[in-house]
Amino acid sequence: MNTLNINFRQVVEIPYRIITRITGTDIRVFFKNITGLAPYIRDWVNYNRQVADDFPFRAKLSSFLSHYTLADRYENAGVAKGEYFHQDLWFARKIFLDNPEQHWDIGSRIDGFIAHLLVFRQVNVIDIRKLDSQVTGLSFCQDDITNLKIADSSIKSISCLHTIEHIGLGRYADPIDPLGYLKGMKELERVIAPGGKLYFSTPIGNERVEFNAHRIFDPLTIIENFPSLKLINFAAINAQGDLVEPAEWEDFRYVDYACGLFIFKKP
Repeated sequence: MNTLNINFRQVVEIPYRIITRITGTDIRVFFKNITGLAPYIRDWVNYNRQVADDFPFRAKLSSFLSHYTLADRYENAGVAKGEYFHQDLWFARKIFLDNPEQHWDIGSRIDGFIAHLLVFRQVNVIDIRKLDSQVTGLSFCQDDITNLKIADSSIKSISCLHTIEHIGLGRYADPIDPLGYLKGMKELERVIAPGGKLYFSTPIGNERVEFNAHRIFDPLTIIENFPSLKLINFAAINAQGDLVEPAEWEDFRYVDYACGLFIFKKP
């Protein structure tokens, strides 16, 4: 029975993903909005019944038509789990404790991890895409991770989160290159100074490419392709979106999907 349930969910998930990607609309949100329409109308009418015509915060017809939200009543207070939530917080805490004089980042999420770091540290950000920002403490350089314009052994602290799995797949208008991830990893290894640290994350599990979204790596592949670096810390985020710490990378070699959080140090 469990096997049948899993297969049924997988069958349903495939058309859901296709429709969502093509239309750019989340079907689940659409149905929540439809469900929330009647309560919204009821609340709008009830609100206006309780206020005088000259009340400054009367809900006018214009707001009824243009500023409505229908699905929030069905949502939780927030999401305190998942890959990006745990990843960004875990690494930001580690960097805060390490307290490097300078920190560099390549390709990580600006409105998550980088925002965390900017609370306590200036960050030099590199990405193949453009970034328009006037944020204090954020310095930006447009560059390609496979051919960085950075001197050898020059950086003491650098991060690259949820990035390497995309390199060479063309998703972000980068050149198609099946070995792009290897070139990027070699560049990261090259620029780290002795005693420096690399904060690194990527999907891990049964090794494969899911074109053009990302690759999923055997964690051993990651470790072996940083031969001059030593793995000093590892945690993981499982498929349920929960942080697993402490964790052994060997336990995640053959899972379907997880996110591996690696901290390497160059001796």
